[in-house]
Amino acid sequence: MAPIGVRLQIDDHHVVIDNGILQVTLSNPEGIVTGIQYNGLDNVLEVRNDESDRGYWDVVWSALDGSGRTGVLEVIKATSFKVIVESEELVEVSFSRPWDPSLKGKFVPLNIDKRFILPRGCSGFYTYAIYEHLGSQEWQAFTLGETRVAFKLRKDNFRYMAVDDDRKRYMPLPDDRQSDRGQPLAYPEAVLLVNPVEPEFKGEVDDKYQYTCENRNLRVHGWISNDPSIGFWQITPSDEFRTGGPLKQNLCSHVGPTCLAVFVGAHYAGDDLVPKFGQGEAWKKVFGPVFIYMNSVIDGQDPLTLWDDAKRQMMVETSSWPYSFPASEDFPKSNQRGMVYGKLLVRDRFVDSNDMQINGAYVGLALPGEVGSWQRECKDYQFWTKTDENGDFSINNIITGNYNIYAWVSGFLGDYRNDSSITITPGCNINVGTLVYEPPRSGPTLWEIGIPDRSAAEFYVPDPNLQFVNKLFLDQPQKFRQYGLWERYGELYPQGDLIYTIGESDYSKDWFYAQLPRKKEDNSYEGTTWQMKFKLENVQQAATYKLRIALAGASIAELQVRVNDRNKPRPLFTTGLIGRDNAIPRHGIHGLYWLYNVDVLGSLLLEGDNTFYFTQPRSQSPFQAIMYDYIRLEGPSST
Repeated sequence: MAPIGVRLQIDDHHVVIDNGILQVTLSNPEGIVTGIQYNGLDNVLEVRNDESDRGYWDVVWSALDGSGRTGVLEVIKATSFKVIVESEELVEVSFSRPWDPSLKGKFVPLNIDKRFILPRGCSGFYTYAIYEHLGSQEWQAFTLGETRVAFKLRKDNFRYMAVDDDRKRYMPLPDDRQSDRGQPLAYPEAVLLVNPVEPEFKGEVDDKYQYTCENRNLRVHGWISNDPSIGFWQITPSDEFRTGGPLKQNLCSHVGPTCLAVFVGAHYAGDDLVPKFGQGEAWKKVFGPVFIYMNSVIDGQDPLTLWDDAKRQMMVETSSWPYSFPASEDFPKSNQRGMVYGKLLVRDRFVDSNDMQINGAYVGLALPGEVGSWQRECKDYQFWTKTDENGDFSINNIITGNYNIYAWVSGFLGDYRNDSSITITPGCNINVGTLVYEPPRSGPTLWEIGIPDRSAAEFYVPDPNLQFVNKLFLDQPQKFRQYGLWERYGELYPQGDLIYTIGESDYSKDWFYAQLPRKKEDNSYEGTTWQMKFKLENVQQAATYKLRIALAGASIAELQVRVNDRNKPRPLFTTGLIGRDNAIPRHGIHGLYWLYNVDVLGSLLLEGDNTFYFTQPRSQSPFQAIMYDYIRLEGPSST
C-alpha cells in the first residue's frame, strides 16, 4: 500500500505536519518543535518541559560594541511563519526572524530562517537554517560562540543512549544529578551519583563531556525507548557546515535525555573557533539539513537493534548528500557544486627513498589561509575526504567559492597546503594532479617519542580513582574519558617529576598522557619539569640539530625547553602562553594541534649523556596543561 500523502494543518498557535508515520507539531510563529507523535507515543519530547524547551535552535552570542552583552544564550523564536512547499509528496515550512538595528542588544544580529521538511513515507523529518549578517554599517559586530539544534526527550521512556559502538549504555536519570541525589565535582557538568533512583548507578560519575565525538565520527547518535520500543536519532549526513574540520569535537547526546546537533562551538578549542563578525561584515551560511530519524521494532525483537538500523539509515542519508529537496536557493544542489580530484604523495627521504602513497590521509578544502589554518576556520564551509591505498582522492559536491587544498597525514608531522587557491564553479571537475607533501625534516631521526597522529592516546593513561568511575569506560580503549585522571599525576609523581630515558623507557607506560601541575599539600598547584635523557655520539659542535615538538593540546599553558641545565634563567625555547582547549577536564585526548621546530646548536650538546628539560610553569589551576602528540630529535642533515 502506498504511503499516504503529507498533510499540513495550521492554526493560531501551532503548525502540524503529518505523513501517517509521524506527526510533527511546531509553535506558530516561533518555530519551536513542541511535539513529535510516533508509533503510539503521543509525544516523544519531554511533556513536563515548557513548550519552548523541547525541540529548538539556539545560539550563544556576544556583542563587540562594549555593551556588556556577552555569552547570551538565545533560543531562536521566529516572528513569521510561511509555507514554502505544500504537496502530498513533501511539506517544507519556514519560521523566520529578521533583525534590524532597533533590535540591537536584544537579539543576535542575524536574519535567521529555520526550515522543517517532512517527506511522504519518511520515518523522520529534516531541519536546516539560513543565517545572514548583512553588509551594512548598521549591523553590529558580534561573536557567535555556539549554535545548535537541541531535543529534550521523555526521561521516563528514553533510557538507553548510543553515540558510537564503544559508547552505548543504559543511562542515569536527570533526577540523579540533582542536589539530593548527586554530588557536584570539580565543575558543574561532572556529578557523582550518590543516591540515584536506580542503585546500579551509585558511585558512578556522569558528565556530558564523556560522550563528545569528533566531527569525522559524529554522523549518528541518539536514544532508545523500551516501552514502546522506538529510537530517536540525530543524523548529520555531511560535515561541510560544521566548523573546525574533521577533528573538531562536539557534544552530541547526554543525560537529559538530550540529543544535540552542534554546528558552531568553542569546546576543545576555545576562542580560536568562535567566529567574529565585524560591523557591517556580510556573511551567510546554511546549517544543515540534519535528519531526525525515528525507528521501531515489532514485539519480541530486541530494541537495541534499533542502533544498527540507525547506522544503516545514516549510510542512506550520507549517500543522498547533497539533498535534492530543500527549497531554499541558499542550499546548493548537486549540479550547482563542483569536484576536485588528484593524488597525494608524501616525500621524506629519511623514511623512504621513494615518494609514499598513504592510505587514509586527510585531504580537504577550506577558506584560503595559512598552513594548518583549517583547524581554526569557523566561518565558511569545509570539504574533506581520505586518500585510498594509491594516495588518490576525490572531493565531491563542493560549494562554489575560493579554497586552498589542505592535508595532514597520520604518521607524519605537520600540515600540507597548496600554494595557489582553487576556484570552484558549478559543474567543474578539477584535476589538481599529484600533490607532494614534504613533512618538516632537516636530518635523520636520532630518537622519537610517540606517534605523530594529533592525539595523546598512545601515551600512558592511568586507571581512574575507583571512587570516580564511569563503568562504561572500564577495560575499553577510551579510558581517557574517565573523570579525575588529572589528579593521578601528582599521586604517581608525588615528589619528583617524570623522567624518560631514550632507549629504555616505553612511551605507552612511562610517558603520562598530559603534563599537568602537581597538587601540593596546601591544595595549591606547582608547575612541573619533565626530563628526557638520551645519549649522543660524535656530536657536531658547529652543526644545528632540530627538536620537533608536536602538541595535541594546550590550555592556558606554556612549554619551556632547556638543554643540559634545568636552572638556566632563560630557556632555549618557549611557546609563550598558548591554548584554551580545556580538553583535559572535558575528557578529550586532544585539543588543537601545535607544531614547534626548535634549533639546538651542537655546542649545547655533550658527547654521551644529555637531558632535555620540558617545563610547564603555569599552575593557577589543575587544568593548565599540555598534551603531547610527538617529539623527535633530528641530527644535522650532513649525517
